[in-house]
Formats: sequence, C-alpha cells, structure tokens
Amino acid sequence: MDMETLRQAVASCHRCPLHETRTQGVFGVGDREADWLIVGEAPGAEEDRLGEPFVGQAGKLLDAMLAAIGLTRGTNLYIANVLKSRPPGNRDPKPDEVAACIPYLERQIDLIQPRIILAMGRFAAQSLLLTGDSISRLRGTAHRYRNVPLVVTYHPAYLLRNPADKAKVWDDLCLAKSLLKLDIS
Repeated sequence: MDMETLRQAVASCHRCPLHETRTQGVFGVGDREADWLIVGEAPGAEEDRLGEPFVGQAGKLLDAMLAAIGLTRGTNLYIANVLKSRPPGNRDPKPDEVAACIPYLERQIDLIQPRIILAMGRFAAQSLLLTGDSISRLRGTAHRYRNVPLVVTYHPAYLLRNPADKAKVWDDLCLAKSLLKLDIS
C-alpha cells in the first residue's frame, strides 16, 4: 500500500469504535522521505478538527523544541500518531484501539524509512517497543524499532503541565540528534 492509499484507508477506517466519534482520521504530516519520524500518542480535539497531529499549544511547544535542534515541521521530518482517531474526552487509548491502528503506523514507517524515531509519550513508546515500562525508565537511552534507532521522551502536552521536565526532553533530543549523526541505523 502506497502512502496515498494508506491515507485513504485511515480516512475510511472502521477497525475500532473510535470511527463513530471522530471528526476525521489524523494520518500524519511532513516530508515522506524524512530522516526524523516523530510519533505521538493520539489526536486531541484540535487535531481531530484540523486533521493534523500536534497542533494547539502542544504543537507550538513541539515546534519550538524542534527549532532548538535545527528542525522545522515538514522539512526532513514526519509527524504521526499511534492512534489515527481521537479517543473521546482525550482519554487514554485502549489496547484494542492501539492494536487496530498500529498496522497503519507500521506501514507509514516502512514507507518513510526514517533514520531516527522519536516516541513522544507513554503510549507511543510502549506501543512501538512492546513494553509496559514507564517513560522515566525508557527515556535517556537508545532503543531500536525495526533496526531504526528510537528515543523515548515526554509528550509536549505533559511538558505544558510539568515544565520542570523540559531539561530531560532537551537531553533526549540531543541524544536523538547524536544517534542520527552517528548513523547507526
């Protein structure tokens, strides 16, 4: 399945009950040949309304974080979520919802072929690494997903509530950037 066919599949997806309450599927945005893949958890209300991941205050913070390491949205990076549909009330994703959506993300990864993956938030990290470990346990080290270096960090929405952890995210971003420079993939 090519990227456009995959986008259409997400738009018409009925694999889980979330399609009943969403405005639209939130596929992903950016450079389809990017070195960087940013993976979030699930669309929020604004993402559902606009059809784009990481918008609103969390998106602005993400853009500022990326700018700090020399990246801009859409240039050599792609942004996607594990879930393509918004859970009602921004609740945590359920395991069956993750299971229904993860094949879409896996195919996006296959098509993009990133050189580094940044998993932002607990569900993104746990879904890609197939673990129940906490963010605090997973961050700060290099992992691998399908032989691609993967770095785990806090979600920008979390940082809006816990700004003291921004320094940890800076460390994670620097780790990701150094892994990309090493080209260990």
